[in-house]
Amino acid sequence: MGLAAVLPSAPGNTEKKSFNLTYAPHFGLFTVHAGDDLIDQLNFIAGEGFTALEDNDMMERPVAEQQKISAEMNRLNLKMGVFVAYAEFRTQTFVRSAEVIKENLQKRMHKAVEVAKRLNAQWFTVVPGAYDPGLEWEYQTANVIENLKWCSEICEPAGMTMVLEPLNPWHDHPGMFLSRIPQAFQICRAVDSPACKILNDLYHQQITEGNLIPNIDLAWSEIGYFQVGDNPGRNEPTTGEINFLNIFKHLHSKGYSGIIGMEHGKSLEGLEGEKAVLAAYRAVDGF
Repeated sequence: MGLAAVLPSAPGNTEKKSFNLTYAPHFGLFTVHAGDDLIDQLNFIAGEGFTALEDNDMMERPVAEQQKISAEMNRLNLKMGVFVAYAEFRTQTFVRSAEVIKENLQKRMHKAVEVAKRLNAQWFTVVPGAYDPGLEWEYQTANVIENLKWCSEICEPAGMTMVLEPLNPWHDHPGMFLSRIPQAFQICRAVDSPACKILNDLYHQQITEGNLIPNIDLAWSEIGYFQVGDNPGRNEPTTGEINFLNIFKHLHSKGYSGIIGMEHGKSLEGLEGEKAVLAAYRAVDGF
């Protein structure tokens, strides 16, 4: 029996007040409260007032497990956020010509669409891979756009959206092709498909370029999804330098109705760390 059976926020107790925005915890964030069982974790986050989940590893889970998770999420009225459809951190992929990588990417996109349908999901993450130091940047950009166009041809008829995630080059992911919001905006505009949008991870962008709210506004038409983590540390909001209260208030004022993925760790260990995460989201959602 896990602590979920005895703690006040456990399933079966009075549900907490809902949030102004749709925040999505991930599996593993509240295991002290809920235990290791994934279904118990879903019940715990729903009981805390969250209305979404994201799981980077969903595409690699067995089909039976995906179906079980999906059924429980439907019962709890939880939305499915992103899972990772394609992410390559060391290999040059999208920057290469379509003839070289098309077969592999086609398989991944078709599989991602199948998983998304199974989970009633709309979005999945694509990381376009490393850049090629031996090829002019403009040729690489043209290749990325071409590859994303035919990926969109697979995703768009199914109503699915690839969200491209720029990653910071200074602390976590040196050598990646996609690192900035203006760069992602230019690419999505060129692809010109509702199936290709930006995943704006505010942790990464605070490190890469800052200027978070102006870049949100300038890229708004091409942003499909947000993820968060404070900096430094990549832990819950209120532990670093980012003013999430102002940012979330701004998103709410713009009518953002999508999901905000809680892709971060905890600043404290154990039960106190999980309580701190819960308190942080109540604080930054208090507008």
